[in-house]
Amino acid sequence: MHEMWVKGPFGVDAVNRLTRGGCRMVLVMIPSMTAGTRLMDLVPLLAADHRVQTVFTVPHAGETWHGAAEFLDHHGCLTVPWHQARQHTWDLILTASHRQIEQVRGRMLILPHGAGNLMSRRYSRKAGVPARPSTGLDAELLTFRGRVIPTAIALTHDTELKALRRSCPAALPTAVIAGDICLDRMVASTPYREQYRAALGVGVGVGDTLVTVSSTWSATSTFGCRPELYSRLLDESRGARVKVAAVLHPLIWAVHGTYQVRLWLADAIRRGLMVIPPHDGWQATMIAADHVIGDHGSTTSYAAAIGRPVHLAAFPDHNIRSGSIAAATASVALRLRHDRSIIPQLESAAPPPAKVDRVSNVMTSRPGQAAKTLRTTMYRLLDMTEPVWPPPMSAVATPRPLWR
Repeated sequence: MHEMWVKGPFGVDAVNRLTRGGCRMVLVMIPSMTAGTRLMDLVPLLAADHRVQTVFTVPHAGETWHGAAEFLDHHGCLTVPWHQARQHTWDLILTASHRQIEQVRGRMLILPHGAGNLMSRRYSRKAGVPARPSTGLDAELLTFRGRVIPTAIALTHDTELKALRRSCPAALPTAVIAGDICLDRMVASTPYREQYRAALGVGVGVGDTLVTVSSTWSATSTFGCRPELYSRLLDESRGARVKVAAVLHPLIWAVHGTYQVRLWLADAIRRGLMVIPPHDGWQATMIAADHVIGDHGSTTSYAAAIGRPVHLAAFPDHNIRSGSIAAATASVALRLRHDRSIIPQLESAAPPPAKVDRVSNVMTSRPGQAAKTLRTTMYRLLDMTEPVWPPPMSAVATPRPLWR
């Protein structure tokens, strides 16, 4: 069957349709919304440079995650088919996933798609038990036929360099300890907390409370274990100045579909639950929150790292790696008692700075430096002079709940 090609800014006849010519070509690989949300922290570092053109693609091997194409449409990205992306040699490839990275040509920068490269789970969801502990730095993910695929591997912490030395020593020359750009953006966006609260309909007066329920994906997540939590919170908040928001991992939406998520939450939505879309807004919702109820997922840990009081509604202790980000979050969070009223449990004091630092210090060993380091790395790989202006650190997107 004939496969369509997009008439983009590259190819042998591109000169006939270009408005801006001579640009370095950057391919951004978006196999899922999960990877997409992380790369949308990175790509804006190329903003305002008329020498650079970004193009996006959804890599696949006959199967794909639902929602990836819609994610790119939401952001207005120029998207080329995967078969077309594989035919071109790119000046730079950006990815936050290991999927199909051996099938594209060009210098490549790879980031973790969540908090850190060292997964908090002891075992991969795909491997089953028993299995070897898994990380995002394993040699089988980073190499193909003995060749290290990425030109640069962004690490968030010095401990990841030690892990890379053990798991894939051939990749050590590619390592760049950059820190965590998502956490840096959230910290930089905290001055806009009141604007984010206003967007969610939370007043600035004393007594107005926002409870954000965060869930990763899998059967051991908040949404997987405690789907009744949203309705319980709304029941308890009836007549009180309490609002409830739901942040669901993008793969929940990808696997089950938007329509099904809405069906499951229909009663809670009718009674005021604010469901944050998977493409953006979750970071601001964490910043806006007074309390976060979550699990072992990255979004819960980011909330803890910026000082939000966290209660754990679900936590698979048996499958959490000691010393991981999730373990650090569990050490500063309280466990939610499901046999008691929820809201009174949330009235504990905010965590002291030492506890906040315990989580952020495991997340990044280069706080506030990710934008500078990652932009310098991208321009090095592009073989271009870096712009004279400082790297942009835009505020995270204002939350806009679905179905409100």
